[in-house]
Order: sequence, then structure tokens, then C-alpha cells
Amino acid sequence: MAVVTSFATTEKIGFLTRTVALIIDFIILGIVGNVLNSILFGGDAIRGNGLTTLIGLAYYLYFWSSYGHGQTIGNRALSIRVVKTSGSELTLADAFIRYIGLILSFLCVFIGVIWVAFDPNKQGWHDKIAGTYVVKA
Repeated sequence: MAVVTSFATTEKIGFLTRTVALIIDFIILGIVGNVLNSILFGGDAIRGNGLTTLIGLAYYLYFWSSYGHGQTIGNRALSIRVVKTSGSELTLADAFIRYIGLILSFLCVFIGVIWVAFDPNKQGWHDKIAGTYVVKA
């Protein structure tokens, strides 16, 4: 029987804190991606693009889902977590939908991510697509 954990969704986290957490995650992913790319592909960035994408996908799916309790390493450093709007943890499918939404948010000249700064619920497009909040852990 699965245990459903619920978290408060009242204290939503804003743009600046979320951006710092994302930068921490990008630095970690960049280091891991570059090391593996050097080992496996001799540093050829074109051949390593698929690997880099898979590493990022696996990282976010694991940490955003209930397996990582909604906290990437950057989120843990800043004591924040991703939860469903109901307060429950994300499933792998929820995390995948949020990841695709994040890519779309970046592709639209970052407007979907900047949206967090102006939204009353502090949700970016990816949060709205996946039905998530980022809250205090």
C-alpha cells in the first residue's frame, strides 16, 4: 500500500529563490554531463547531446517525483520542494509533464519561467501545465 505524503501549499516560493536552485542544478548537471561526455565521446559535444538530455531528464524525473521527495539538489540547498497543487508528491508521469513544460517555458524566450515573478500563485507555465507549486520544505 502506497503512503501518500501531503505538504502545505500555502508558502509558495518566488522567482529569485527558484532561479538560484535551478542554477545550482544546472552547474551539477553540467559537471556530470561534461565528465561523462569526455569519457564516452572524447568531449565531442554533438555526439554527447543525447546523453546530456537523458541525464537531465533522469535527474529531474527522479528528484521531482516521490523518489526524490520533490527536491533536486538545488532545491534541498534552499529548503524548497515541488508538490502537486493538492500538496501531494509528484509521480514520475507528473515530473515528466513538468519537465516538458519547463523546456517549453525556456523555448518561449524564458517567458514561461519569468511568469513566476508575476503570477499570484508563483507558478511558471511548467507549474500550470503540471499542476504544481514550489513551496517551503
